[in-house]
Amino acid sequence: MSTPLTGFRELTQAVSTQLATLRADMPEVMKGFSDMARAATKDGALDKKAKELIALALGVAVRCDACIGFHVQALVQLGVTKAELEEALAMAVYMGGGPSLMYSANAMAAFAEFSAAK
Repeated sequence: MSTPLTGFRELTQAVSTQLATLRADMPEVMKGFSDMARAATKDGALDKKAKELIALALGVAVRCDACIGFHVQALVQLGVTKAELEEALAMAVYMGGGPSLMYSANAMAAFAEFSAAK
């Protein structure tokens, strides 16, 4: 397992800093992305937690540590349980094989880090 930088909190803070630069340099693109994210994550037939679990599984499948960090952080804020997280990760592993298993380990590290800080 390769945890980025020194942890997921540091990773998400570093990425957020870089995203602020992009917001200043590409405001229309970033606004469009934010609008899409807001529309996709609002409660509907699926609640926000279910949607964040899907986003986490996709982040694991595409091997994106920053995605894992941001979505686990959101899930902890939404009250995800370890069991819920592990079931979503099991689906990611089922669909993505060994690489998804390795990134699932990263997701569990992020969960431990963000849960401890809660």
